[in-house]
Amino acid sequence: MNAQKPIVAPVKPTAADQRTTADEMIGFVSPRTGAALRHEGAALCSGVGECVPVVRGIPRFVASDGYAEAFGLQWNLHAQTQLDSRTGARLSQIRLERCTGVPLDRLAGLRVLEAGCGAGRFTELLVRAGAFVHAIDLSTAVEANRRNIGDRPNYVVAQADIRAMPFPPGAFDIVLCIGVLQHTPSPEESIGALWRMLAPGGLLVIDHYTWSLSRLTKLAPLYRVILKRLPAARAKRITDALVDVFFPLHWAVRRARSLQMLLSRVSPCLAYCHVHPELTREQHEDWCRLDTYDELTDYYKRLRTAGQIRRSLAALGATEIRAVRRGNVVEATCRKPPQHPCAA
Repeated sequence: MNAQKPIVAPVKPTAADQRTTADEMIGFVSPRTGAALRHEGAALCSGVGECVPVVRGIPRFVASDGYAEAFGLQWNLHAQTQLDSRTGARLSQIRLERCTGVPLDRLAGLRVLEAGCGAGRFTELLVRAGAFVHAIDLSTAVEANRRNIGDRPNYVVAQADIRAMPFPPGAFDIVLCIGVLQHTPSPEESIGALWRMLAPGGLLVIDHYTWSLSRLTKLAPLYRVILKRLPAARAKRITDALVDVFFPLHWAVRRARSLQMLLSRVSPCLAYCHVHPELTREQHEDWCRLDTYDELTDYYKRLRTAGQIRRSLAALGATEIRAVRRGNVVEATCRKPPQHPCAA
């Protein structure tokens, strides 16, 4: 790859701005052997004969979506639902800056791994901020991500498993995993895999579903027992039909909080009409279709407390651990000590 002009931070140039994109982008390696991979035709190949297919410009380190098939479908159908550039709101930026504790304009020049990138609601913000973004997802959501971001010198995307990532250990200044860990077979194993990718002194940013009373008082979990076992396309048709019935009710009572709370006990739909008045009715309905399908069809839905997350991070040797409950989610950050072995 030819050297590109340095990406300049929006606010104030730093030493990182002098590095070329070619120098700062991390090359793919074999998740199995760690051997460097290079383009050979429509594949990435190592010197020892390992090859990974490149399909529609995206390296595919896994053969299929596996348990994440439903996510692949949802992100390709709702590819732009959560993009700030599409909604005209700053919902994704607000969440990203809150979770990282870092303003976007301070990410320029940093090597960032986004694990579980989905359609790119955070990817687009990271790329525009001038970070060197390496995005992966287990599902075919990578195709929506690539369509949304396009060809950018400070961006690569691959279909890969968090537990077997195609990058060398200790390569990233920031490792970001938002909205993902609760959907993996073992959140603790996944956190360990993310930790291995983090450079000494680097920042790990994660979140995770936690326990809440609403999970016991709503009927939605009963729908999920059935829907998560159906083919993804059929489940999507059913959740769309549920939204057709229930969303107009959510919209009608959006200004009556008591009625909204009562409706949420029987409605299987996730609607935020009373939370985000800056969105239009059409945008709220689109978001409702996305989140209702997401909520009722995920194969795994793990729950962890803030204390459990803190202990998992502490066991890895993390410092500056912060784990804060926000609604039904725990948001956490920590740092890898400067002298910490990269592969720990």
